[in-house]
Amino acid sequence: MEFSLFAHMERLDAEQSHEQLHEEFISLCQMADKGGMRAVWTGEHHGMEFTIAPNPFLSIVDLAHHTKNVRLGTGTVIAPFWHPIKLAGEAAATDVMTGGRLEVGVARGAYSFEYERLMPGLDAWEAGQRMRETTPLLRQLWSGDCAHDGQFYQFPATTSTPKPAQSDGPPIWIAARDPNSHEFAVQNGFNVQVTPLWQGLDEIETLMGRFNDACAAVEGPRPKIMLLHHTYVASDPDDTERAARELSRFYCYFGAWFQNKRPVANGQIARLSNEELAANEMMAPDKLKRDLTIGTAQEVIDQVKRYEDLGYDEYSFWIDSGMTSERKRASLARFIDDVMPAFG
Repeated sequence: MEFSLFAHMERLDAEQSHEQLHEEFISLCQMADKGGMRAVWTGEHHGMEFTIAPNPFLSIVDLAHHTKNVRLGTGTVIAPFWHPIKLAGEAAATDVMTGGRLEVGVARGAYSFEYERLMPGLDAWEAGQRMRETTPLLRQLWSGDCAHDGQFYQFPATTSTPKPAQSDGPPIWIAARDPNSHEFAVQNGFNVQVTPLWQGLDEIETLMGRFNDACAAVEGPRPKIMLLHHTYVASDPDDTERAARELSRFYCYFGAWFQNKRPVANGQIARLSNEELAANEMMAPDKLKRDLTIGTAQEVIDQVKRYEDLGYDEYSFWIDSGMTSERKRASLARFIDDVMPAFG
């Protein structure tokens, strides 16, 4: 099994400067690079201090100047916010600028908050259809002289300029959950990234089952599948309990952004009261401790080995958590020093 880091800048209050958050983000990515992780993933979000990432290609070019070996992936670009020609060209330029280190993760997007600001009227169904139309065009545009007459996009013969540094173009990953999205990815030869949230091992097994079913229905090479999961490697059991409380708070805010019902001012969602946090039983600390990859080094090793036994090719350490930079660094250091060596 290979390992990667999934990270963004996240601003908890107005006292934090974006410059300092950027330095902390770079520091975490450098730890991943020096620690032997395969890749760093960072995504695309708009207007949300909760997840600061307006253009992953900018972040990746920046990271290329601060790292040496790690692959650099978009985790993920939101396909409906991009014209296919623009996406192909910017991805190819990023691949050139990073010396062929780019991987392109693509998704339909998840936040109605973003849809209603960038593409008013867009819903999840149409976003998914736009993603399915756009993504196969990337390889065709990278090859050259691609003409297209589709439901959402029409254009005469066009070639991505520049061409990617990688001869076949950057590897493409699809964020998949339902069976149809797994089938779409596998049928097109794309790798798959899955993100179980709060249903524990049952959902991790279900998602692998959907991937296996999709692979069984298609002849040809088997794509890769990556498991993205919130992770915290604790120093002791008390630290585990603290991490579960912190991640519970993070998930309560995650859910509030997703529901898109609370006021947002200057990029910050209205604060949740202690009563609201406590009332969210689905995101309670004991449930997240059970369902996420949280524990001491040996406990995390045991959990990740279960994922490896299921057939996952890559495990991505999702570090966004609302924790301090110091706690993120300590957990990642323990993962690199104490967990990864157990996988040879």
